[in-house]
Amino acid sequence: MLKSERHNRIMQQLHTTGSVYVSELARTFQVNAVTIRRDLAELERAGQLHRVHGGAVLRAGQTAERDFSTLSTTGQEQQIERRIAEAAARFIPDHSVVFLGPGALTRAITPFLHKHTHLTIITNALDIAWYVARQARLAAPTAHTLHLIGGQAAPDYGLYGETDALRQVRADLVIFEAGGLDAEQGLTHDDRDCAHTTRALMNISAQAVALVVPERVGRASAIFVAPASEVDVLISGREAPTPALWDLSELGVRIVLT
Repeated sequence: MLKSERHNRIMQQLHTTGSVYVSELARTFQVNAVTIRRDLAELERAGQLHRVHGGAVLRAGQTAERDFSTLSTTGQEQQIERRIAEAAARFIPDHSVVFLGPGALTRAITPFLHKHTHLTIITNALDIAWYVARQARLAAPTAHTLHLIGGQAAPDYGLYGETDALRQVRADLVIFEAGGLDAEQGLTHDDRDCAHTTRALMNISAQAVALVVPERVGRASAIFVAPASEVDVLISGREAPTPALWDLSELGVRIVLT
């Protein structure tokens, strides 16, 4: 990815959530933290943001959810992320109970939730909860119901640690971002806390929907979560490798490509 594309994606996320974290950006762009810190320093010198410990926030006077029509193209990766998120949002039935895990792909679903009627949304992600709560304030009395699962806050905005609360979750859909999905190596993630949370969620009575960027289909991350056959639905981009999709389909995984 070109540096200019990273800068545009960083600013899009910043104007959506109000803050970004170095560790999360490094995972998203698959670069080291030094590169992200250098990006943030350049953007700060250009007057685009204000760096804080561990990340960056909007400068005073800026507001979230800015119109990005004046920004240059953010590249193919941003388009793929949006396509996956929009497809995942369409997959959610009205009047259903859905758990949204932390991550860039699941967070990208939130702008599309206003098209639904009376969802019950459960999440352990602070940024997702903030966005849903803000939508609720604007859309009352037709707003969605929000439940936030607590725990210790992590750089990806996730709250981790309260596994007992996760075991009590009852949902129609559990939607989570995966670091990798392969027929043989299974469902995997690079982050230990995310892997632990996803593993707990796989044990509840709900349809498991994995969001995976195309380049991670047929590949494995560091931490095993569950066999691939436990994933009910994979939502990815049409750029995903066909052989890996065939293998997953043979296991009974429903494939949705955008």
